[in-house]
Amino acid sequence: MFQINQNNLHHILPGKICWLVEYLHDDYGFTLQESLSRIYRSELYKKLSTESTKYWHLGPVDLYNELKTEL
Repeated sequence: MFQINQNNLHHILPGKICWLVEYLHDDYGFTLQESLSRIYRSELYKKLSTESTKYWHLGPVDLYNELKTEL
């Protein structure tokens, strides 16, 4: 069984980020660059990229709702 840890967490982040980029574009009209910049500078990304928070376990809608509170 595949165990998520800090050393391999980076394998699942692109899929999570992809959803967030799409949602930001649809809701706010942000470009790819703007979306990525906002995501990677966010508190959400800090939590998402830290295995111990277990944010990587959340689905795209929950992650996006959290990100929207920062915008």
